[in-house]
Amino acid sequence: MITLQKYYKQSATYRIFRGIFDEFTVFVETLGQITEKLGLVAKFIFKGEIEKNELIEQCNRFGISSLPITLSITAMTSIIIASQVAAEMVKQGGSNFVGLLLTILFVREAGAVMSAFAIISMIGSSMASEIATMRVTEQIDAIQVLKVNPVRYLFVPRVLSGIIMMPFIVILASVIGVIAGAVTSDLSAGLSYRAYFDSAWLGVYTKDLFVSLLKSSCFGGTIALISCTCGYHASGGAKGVGLATTKAVVWSFVAIVIIDMIFAIAFFY
Repeated sequence: MITLQKYYKQSATYRIFRGIFDEFTVFVETLGQITEKLGLVAKFIFKGEIEKNELIEQCNRFGISSLPITLSITAMTSIIIASQVAAEMVKQGGSNFVGLLLTILFVREAGAVMSAFAIISMIGSSMASEIATMRVTEQIDAIQVLKVNPVRYLFVPRVLSGIIMMPFIVILASVIGVIAGAVTSDLSAGLSYRAYFDSAWLGVYTKDLFVSLLKSSCFGGTIALISCTCGYHASGGAKGVGLATTKAVVWSFVAIVIIDMIFAIAFFY
């Protein structure tokens, strides 16, 4: 019986099912950790226990430092889309809808999503690696010894900065995307700026702007919360820091897509 059990544990079937079980366990644990930290962060915010100087520093980091890469990615995305769409729509007699199409695209989706992906790559990974390094070097333990709650000191300013700054980033990214689309449409399809901007706001309503800003705030808070949580629960030295950073990026990407889908179904389905 013991020999049979030994061979079974060495089989490919056992390793596959064991791997699936372990991954599911990690998924549930991580989801529970994120939910727990969300509750604690919400409690500190509602009680007004916020490190104001740290909040200002994190807002600067989240909003200002990330602008170059965010706006560059959004502008290049707009150029790629406009260069392929504008010429075809002009050929088919749809020149009056080029500006409308690109504006709706960036106001509703591309501005927020592309900004979120840029923030994850630059700011989210940085937050995760920073807090993971603090964990493995026992700096967080030192903070607790000083009777400072690490969630209040580390999580709250970062999550709030994401909630506050992300809408401003998305507004700038959407404007840059629309302008880049206008320039590209003029160069690639000969579409005049007046024709482009005359149609740009025909199908954009206050609801679109409201949903975009609300969604972007959710994106910013989610990125910061997941990045901080994955870093906070890191272990195992330098390897653990790398794994925590990778985990934060992957979870953030998946979370952004899920939240975006929920907003799309809730407001536009």
